[in-house]
Amino acid sequence: MSQPAEGTAIRPTCETNPAILAVRIGPLEISPPLFQAPMAGYSNYAFRQLLRRLGGVGLLCTEMVSARGFLELDRRYGKLPERLWGVREEPRPVAVQIWDNDPDKLAQVAERLVEDFHVSALDINFGCPAEQITKGVACGAYLLKDPELVGKIVSRVVRTVSPVPVTAKMRLGYTDHQLTACEVARVVEQAGGSAVFVHGRTAQQKYRGRANWERIAEVKAAVQRIPVIGNGDIRSAVDAVNNLQRYRLDGVMIGRAALSRPWIFREASALLAGKTPPPEPTPEEQFDLIREQYEVLIAQFGIPKATILMKQFLCRFIAFRPGSKHLRVNILHLSEPHEILEAVRRFLLATKSPINVSNSFASTRAD
Repeated sequence: MSQPAEGTAIRPTCETNPAILAVRIGPLEISPPLFQAPMAGYSNYAFRQLLRRLGGVGLLCTEMVSARGFLELDRRYGKLPERLWGVREEPRPVAVQIWDNDPDKLAQVAERLVEDFHVSALDINFGCPAEQITKGVACGAYLLKDPELVGKIVSRVVRTVSPVPVTAKMRLGYTDHQLTACEVARVVEQAGGSAVFVHGRTAQQKYRGRANWERIAEVKAAVQRIPVIGNGDIRSAVDAVNNLQRYRLDGVMIGRAALSRPWIFREASALLAGKTPPPEPTPEEQFDLIREQYEVLIAQFGIPKATILMKQFLCRFIAFRPGSKHLRVNILHLSEPHEILEAVRRFLLATKSPINVSNSFASTRAD
């Protein structure tokens, strides 16, 4: 039996169930077609391990790594960026996201990541809306204003690391008057890119308003071969499956919702397979997940930095739960791991109602 071509969505034969079972990105078959969004400050090795343990994620990705920062750290100190922590050891597949506006620097770093880290895929960031990235150094979503440069970047990296797939994370455009997503996606395809991940807002919007999935569907129609994965405002497993099917996309990328419901991937994976989603972890199981994540962070960074990262994650994890504001204020004033864990344990055991995610998400920066 022949292998599906790159970008082919693998669907069940039953036409009444249009769910996608897997998608090919270059030589990789990603199953299920559910992707963890790279999120600055959150998608570190400890969080990726948490998602792996819960299951249902097709492809995990690091926080975005500065190509210039990588090269400078290596040249001056012989060190590597902290954001690459764990990449060598963790199970495959795993992708690393890189950013810059210099094709040669990106290619140098991409080559190192493939040769030294044996990464499964490389994602180039054309989507970060943070002003220190866009206006500050003309990178991230700022590059959507220059499709020609995007093409040069993707082509240079693809030539350097082939056959390792190179993907692009992008937005609809820089502003509402510069909706270049379709053009940029075609450029990525022509340059040899293997997929595009499209967030349904412009850089100017940041995280205001609603993600426009109709525009994402237009990007899907604009390309011929490569898969298009949608991203933005996925609040539940049902949202993920509904958007995947309604807009006939090749996959869904989930970011902020995975911080408050890390088990969202296994729920969506079950729905895609036509099964009943498993129950969410019990409060005791959730506490065990938190404790283990904290321990992994402490082992890597020591207590002070691990505690900063853990507090940041916990504020997202407990969001939308009754009484979360009180706990958030409480843990921000605690410094000892055992005190923080005890406060979280008591909160989880006392809060057994389902998580309410109907409210708008707070502004968590997704790469």
